[in-house]
Amino acid sequence: MTSREQLATKAQVFHSLHAGPGILVMANAWDAASAQRFEAAGFSAVATTSGGVARALGYADHEAAPVEEMLAAAARIVRAVSVPVTVDFEAGYGLPPSEIARRLIEIGAVGLNLEDTDHHGTSGLIPVEVQAERLAAVKREARAMGVDLFLNARVDVFLRREGSEESKLAEGLQRARRYREAGADCIYPIGLSDPTAIRALVAAGQVVNVTVRRGGPLSVAGAAQAGARRVTYATSIFREVMAALDQIATDIRASIPT
Repeated sequence: MTSREQLATKAQVFHSLHAGPGILVMANAWDAASAQRFEAAGFSAVATTSGGVARALGYADHEAAPVEEMLAAAARIVRAVSVPVTVDFEAGYGLPPSEIARRLIEIGAVGLNLEDTDHHGTSGLIPVEVQAERLAAVKREARAMGVDLFLNARVDVFLRREGSEESKLAEGLQRARRYREAGADCIYPIGLSDPTAIRALVAAGQVVNVTVRRGGPLSVAGAAQAGARRVTYATSIFREVMAALDQIATDIRASIPT
């Protein structure tokens, strides 16, 4: 079996993890060491966090890091573990869909997040039809290369400050429907923690990924009860680790004799 065939098989396994019977929970890694700890803890797959990876490389989130550095970091994570790895690829770093698919397959990723925020223009949302075509093109190109990348389509409307919760949910449902029609395997309404709204997405036929954080308003059990099929932690674990490191540094400084 070729390496491409092996990756195709691993991608199929990753697809199947979303089918149950339990909910798929992935901690988000920012480097090879964190990914190895999550695998050692028994997680069946690993997701990366763009915010954590970017900050670990010395850059801000939201595509401030050069794409080559982000891809190199993701490649190190993939090489460090045996479980499937899906990459938070933000909005694509300005790459065309064919390049997105090719570069991720080349590093051995089984899937990706692709968000609908325009980081290099208005910082608003990409028009729904434009984003739907991008998603369709990524799926099409990946399949042409023999790997069915798992495409997690991020819906960013719930992060926007303007608009009522009802209008955000209405737009979120519209975007979710179009993205699924375009071939997205999962919908990621980042920032959404209301179980009723999550249930509305699930009731509309969506496979839903929600974000939780330890001690946050939505638990893994609550996400499962709302019908979500996948849970991730975004940058929250990275932030917790950095807060612990801050305390260690403070303690060491305090122990230095004056």
